[in-house]
Amino acid sequence: MLFSLMIGPLSFSPWQSLQTLGALFVPETFSDINATHIMVMQNLRLPRTLLCLLVGANLALCGAMMQGLFRNALADPAIIGVSSGAALGAAGAIFLSSLVLPFSSTISNELLVALFAFLGGVVVTFLVLNIASTRHGTSVSVMLLAGIAITALAGAGIAILSYFADDTVLRNIVAWQLGSLVGANWIMVGLCALVSMVLFAFIKPVAKPLNALLLGESEARHLGVNVQWLKNTLVVLTALAVGVSVACVGLIGFVGLVVPHLIRLLVGPDHRYLLPLSGLLGACFLLLADLLARTLFMPIELPVGVVMGCIGAPFFIFLLMQQKQYMV
Repeated sequence: MLFSLMIGPLSFSPWQSLQTLGALFVPETFSDINATHIMVMQNLRLPRTLLCLLVGANLALCGAMMQGLFRNALADPAIIGVSSGAALGAAGAIFLSSLVLPFSSTISNELLVALFAFLGGVVVTFLVLNIASTRHGTSVSVMLLAGIAITALAGAGIAILSYFADDTVLRNIVAWQLGSLVGANWIMVGLCALVSMVLFAFIKPVAKPLNALLLGESEARHLGVNVQWLKNTLVVLTALAVGVSVACVGLIGFVGLVVPHLIRLLVGPDHRYLLPLSGLLGACFLLLADLLARTLFMPIELPVGVVMGCIGAPFFIFLLMQQKQYMV
């Protein structure tokens, strides 16, 4: 966090960063701090750092939940189509705003994109749930296949919008798909903080049921787990967290895939420890990726989604190679 607050076009020393933070919270004690430093810290550095930590924690925690639900270390939040639905909603909002609201303010456009992204994620989630649900319950395998189909359909929708978009709109759509923390503000921080509180509040109620689910659904039912409630709860929580995250920062992949697997290698599959530690490491992991995105080619800043792809894709291939030994 300290490095994240220090690095940028206007550099801070560690002591300057701490003094400027002190001026934000105890202004009468640090009254001699440069006003420019305070403005940069308050409006740019601090909200970006906090948003990065919250989004990373939310995505990693959702990834750990999805891997427990599907009993598969290769699962991540995008597996049920939430990310693709949110991306389609954002792309649709960007495209429509250029036609209907070409002279509206930047803030209203950003709010419209965020709202459509969130709604897109929620709609896709409930669509997948309805496809996979019967009077006997929800089939995880059908949910997985429905998520793959919806992801492909959303990708086709984004491609159509991109084909008919002009250069400016196309650039905005592509920028959204790459993922970026450049536009971080306190409203986004507040939304993600609320989601984080909800997610972490559910760790204790779902941890032991997820442990039982590792034995299989029928075994979990015999142990007294309400499997249907668990499935619905985890899917809705994932839709909420991923939808809000995509609405705020765009598409950032592989956090929910890589982080829970690393924690599982360190502490084992017990979800009482796996879930909270995944959230903690996810926050650190995304913050590290953001630092690399900002510093590798200074003053040019890479989209953090690109950096995460460069880190996560090789790790995903490594996981696939590890799975070969279990294939028949």
